[in-house]
Amino acid sequence: MYMKSTLKQGFTLIELMIVVAVVSIITAIAYPSYQSVIKSSYRSSAQADLMALAAAMERHHSGTFSYQGAASGGANTGSPAIFAGYSPASESETNKRYSLTIVAASDTAYELKATPVSGSSQAGNGDLFYFSDGRKAWDSDSNGSIQATEYCWSC
Repeated sequence: MYMKSTLKQGFTLIELMIVVAVVSIITAIAYPSYQSVIKSSYRSSAQADLMALAAAMERHHSGTFSYQGAASGGANTGSPAIFAGYSPASESETNKRYSLTIVAASDTAYELKATPVSGSSQAGNGDLFYFSDGRKAWDSDSNGSIQATEYCWSC
C-alpha cells in the first residue's frame, strides 16, 4: 500500500499580511488624489452654475434693461430670485456645496459669487467670482481679497 500525500491549499499568514500592507499603501496614496478630484469636480459644477446664473442675469437684463432687482425680494444683492441660490443646482438643496449670491448689481454691471458651504467637503476651497465683463476669479487662498494672479478659475 502506498501513502497519498495531500497538499493543503490556502494562504499563509505572512502572505495575507503582505497583501494587506500593499493594499494599505495603495489606499494611502490614492485616497488624497480621489478627494482632490472630488473637490475639483464640485468646483467645476459651481463654475457652470455661476455661468448659468450669469445667463439668467442677461435674460433679466433683456427684459428690464437693468441688472437690478434680480435678487430675492427684488433686491440688488443677496440670493438670486432668477436662479437657484445653491450649487450644484442639478441636485437638491440639501446636497449643496456652494451658496450663490449676487454681490452687486447696477443698471450696467453685476458681480456674482459662489461661496463654499461650511461643513461640506468644499469648505475652505475658496470663493468663485464671475463679473459681467467676463472676468473670472477664484480666491484660492480664501483670504477675502482677489489677488492679480487669482483672476482665473484654473490657477
